[in-house]
Amino acid sequence: MNARMTLSARNIVKHYGGVVALEDGNLDVRTGEVVALIGANGSGKSTMAKVINGVVVLDRGQLLLNNEPIHFSSPQAAKDMGIATVFQELSLIPKMTVEDNIWLTREPIKSFGLINRKAVTRKTEELIALFEGTTSPSLRPDATVASLSPDERQIVEILKAISFDPWMIILDEATASLDNRQVHKLFDLINGWKEQGKAIVFVSHRMEEIFEIADRYSVLRNGKTVGSGNIKDINGDELVQLMIEEKSAFVFSRTRLDVTQEPGKKPICLEVNNLHTDVLGGISFNAMEGELIGIGGLQGQGQRNLLLALFGAIPYDGEVNFMGEKINFRNPREAMKKGLSLVPGDRAKEGLLYTRSILENFMLPSWRKYGFPLKIKNARKDAQKVSESLSLMMAGLQEPVSSLSGGNAQKVVIGKWLLREPQLFLLNDPTKGVDVGTKAEFYVLLNQLCEQGKTILFYSSDDEELVGLCDRVLVLQDGMIRAELKGESLTKENLISASLGISTRGVQ
Repeated sequence: MNARMTLSARNIVKHYGGVVALEDGNLDVRTGEVVALIGANGSGKSTMAKVINGVVVLDRGQLLLNNEPIHFSSPQAAKDMGIATVFQELSLIPKMTVEDNIWLTREPIKSFGLINRKAVTRKTEELIALFEGTTSPSLRPDATVASLSPDERQIVEILKAISFDPWMIILDEATASLDNRQVHKLFDLINGWKEQGKAIVFVSHRMEEIFEIADRYSVLRNGKTVGSGNIKDINGDELVQLMIEEKSAFVFSRTRLDVTQEPGKKPICLEVNNLHTDVLGGISFNAMEGELIGIGGLQGQGQRNLLLALFGAIPYDGEVNFMGEKINFRNPREAMKKGLSLVPGDRAKEGLLYTRSILENFMLPSWRKYGFPLKIKNARKDAQKVSESLSLMMAGLQEPVSSLSGGNAQKVVIGKWLLREPQLFLLNDPTKGVDVGTKAEFYVLLNQLCEQGKTILFYSSDDEELVGLCDRVLVLQDGMIRAELKGESLTKENLISASLGISTRGVQ
């Protein structure tokens, strides 16, 4: 590619209702170089990538191509201009083959409009050969995507993007599912793309990768670009400082447990030893009664997988003891009977039946408790009591959940478990997309539950929540606990550093 091209994002603003995703985002991407897009959870990295590739329409600001204004009305419009994206959340169709996923709607055509299957297979084999020596024999053109391992699916996503021969490639956490050999092979490809004059935007949670492959960096913090420059002119600690707010906006406080006390002073609720899943690589920790343990790290590092495994929703290897009893739940029903609860991260898909009434949603895990025939008056009385304790704003229990605001709908998700009085709460980012007032009420509730002796595992994508609320925080990276933060070591700086794989003094 001979032409020198530059794409610039200028003063990008994007809101989702009352949530600010980007407030003043800026980025310059030039051919022949790699720019690392860096930021903590919720900083706006993925939104910026989606604005550039046409998935998200910006509210204000401007995209410039060689200093000329440009607008992408769709991902296809961006592809037509030579911009391809390797998505963090795969865009593949599981039941289709590798070759059909890569060439869908762009298949080579023979005479009479027939697809040239030999050409499709040959081109796919050429692409797969780019990762030769790093994949299993199962990665073939005719293999279905569903039959592949997570790393091989990620490779197919990469191959799909580069099959367009774009001048610009956005890699949004593309290395997260790859092993070391595959990452090194990808970096060899990236260096080759640079020599060909391509531009690369590299989003990664691994600091060592950023310093190995990037030429420049751009740091987002709370939707604003707060720093950019040549990667050789900065170090990891300085990047972390750019990512951290100088003054925290988190104001809630609670009396923390002294987790440094001698073992045996407080009963152990949960013991996890060497827990493995297809994502987790050996997780071990204990949780005391009345303890609020944060699960930290950048998104997608196995936090959700850990909570689902403990709740019996996915299989695992390893040993788990709950209230002194060895457990290995075959399904969530068994977990619920033993006193576990799970507040999922996506209330619309996993937490509520939006077309049903508030009462019915409250009762979802508890109908058996009210007998047959159903003692509906008792159910309504209990639901009313919980709704009042949560300050639920509603017209009545008979109204559909769809009539509630997002914050009040989330109260129903939590309230339905309070009716069962579980001992262990597994919380998957429960305050995401919730207004400030509801968050404050939720923090008070967590504190009350801990005072009652309940144990809480709390994953949050909000680092300030973890630092402000939790007795200690287990930081996950690549499916492993990379650090345990407690006491004086539980700071936002240490949390972000550990999430990025940077060693910090005083951290276990």
